[in-house]
Amino acid sequence: MDKKTAIFLANGCEEVEALTTVDLLRRAEIPVTMVSINGTEEVTGSHGIRIMADTTIEKLDFDAYDMLICPGGIPGTPNLAACPALTKQLVKFQEEGKEVAAICAAPSILADLGLLRGKTAACNPSKENVLRAGGANLVFAPVAEDGNIITSRAMGTAVPFGLKIVEHYRGREFAESLRKTILFAEEG
Repeated sequence: MDKKTAIFLANGCEEVEALTTVDLLRRAEIPVTMVSINGTEEVTGSHGIRIMADTTIEKLDFDAYDMLICPGGIPGTPNLAACPALTKQLVKFQEEGKEVAAICAAPSILADLGLLRGKTAACNPSKENVLRAGGANLVFAPVAEDGNIITSRAMGTAVPFGLKIVEHYRGREFAESLRKTILFAEEG
């Protein structure tokens, strides 16, 4: 797999959203780098779980990546939003047609940057007004994909979110096979 993804971790990130996504991408053999924005590789999630990232944002060559992924969590989401090195790249990726993905509160970062205007998107209920103000077409599905942007609603939708990214790169059949392997029930 020649496509590379990077997931950004800040203190206060939602651990399940971050690590479920990483787990599913690695099971699918899609390269994913865990990137700390803290200046050190250790990140403490919103529930006190310590995570060791692979690298820090200062060392990352963004040009080597195809997708940037933002997990939610409080204060993880505001911490990501306050990182100019990340927000600049989110805008650049969108402008270049590269992929961006965000879950839970993190789609609000994309909305605040103007990246969701006219796009179908999902988010945590606490951030629906931010997405509406940012011009998004809000949906209440577990995951929304519109062009090069994938968004999702919360910790409980982390598996569908990760599977949607897998589907984006490996195809529907592969993602469905992975879903069955992990015994994740279909909705409906």
